[in-house]
Amino acid sequence: MTTTKVALITGIQGMDGSFLAELLLSKGYIVHGIIRMKSEISGKRLDKIYQDRHEKNVSFFLHYGDLTDTSSIDCVIREVQPDEIYHLGAMSHVRVSFDIPEYAGNCDAIGTLRILESIRKNINKPIKMYNACTSELYGGIYDEKQNEMTPFCPKSPYACAKLYSFWISKIYRESYNLFIVNGILFNHTSYRRGDTFLEQKVVKGAVAILKNKQDCLYLGNLYSSRDIGHSKDYVRGMYLMLQQHEPEDYVLATGTKYFIKDIVDLVFLKLKMPLTWENEGVDEIGIIDNGRIVIRIDPKYFRPSEVDSLEGDPTKAMEKLNWVPEYTFENIIDEMIEHELMNYG
Repeated sequence: MTTTKVALITGIQGMDGSFLAELLLSKGYIVHGIIRMKSEISGKRLDKIYQDRHEKNVSFFLHYGDLTDTSSIDCVIREVQPDEIYHLGAMSHVRVSFDIPEYAGNCDAIGTLRILESIRKNINKPIKMYNACTSELYGGIYDEKQNEMTPFCPKSPYACAKLYSFWISKIYRESYNLFIVNGILFNHTSYRRGDTFLEQKVVKGAVAILKNKQDCLYLGNLYSSRDIGHSKDYVRGMYLMLQQHEPEDYVLATGTKYFIKDIVDLVFLKLKMPLTWENEGVDEIGIIDNGRIVIRIDPKYFRPSEVDSLEGDPTKAMEKLNWVPEYTFENIIDEMIEHELMNYG
């Protein structure tokens, strides 16, 4: 007799959380999510799940909790008694972490510890845990692609908090014989990405410029480079990590990186507004064919400590998990642009 698995997702209202919930529900899981108290219960990313909940009778439940509050986290875990915990919740904006470093540490570092302690003290059943880590751990200082053996060198409060999260998870795994995996995920995006993140900001800004609703898009460092995949591919990798016999840490990446400037060029080109560039540094501008300046540099978007280049080596995940990204970077941009054009205004 097969027992239905129960999953608990922190950060379920985020991009990854919503895609992961849909994936697990499609596999027959009972899915629970932790959300912070606010007036809007579900959030727009969960609309499809809520629709399916009524039409298809899927097993989906939300609980109030906060990663900065020990009692709420412990209470939810004890109530739900999950087989698997996918810990995706975090203060995840790198630039903002410089403005609220204490909160980033409390949420991203100690928040992970709170979950681990609850798992350790749970005497009713063993619980597998996926812990979401980040390529920002590497700091962008290496010429070669980064893999599971590459040393870490965090350059932001966010990355530093995630470094604690990584190591405390590893310590609990080894000290208490718990099934805990760290997923070191490189940049990934989709049409569900938050508006303040670079790829979504560029797509939304470019469409607004096309529609003559915005004059100019202001950006920071055009010459940092990132390895960018699709969220759906990466949540599939999370799931696969927890289905293995032994817990290990994995890098998920595409193995290809793009300059921010390349992303901007591609988005505007696909909207039939090819850019030409003039000047250098903070004076660099992007111009479309009617002579209109649509890209300017604003120093406020530079990080106090920049991460210049991140490019992952997913060999281990490909060999051990049989994980291969299904989306190309161009597929991702096409999907984001199509979604924004369909839903604009």
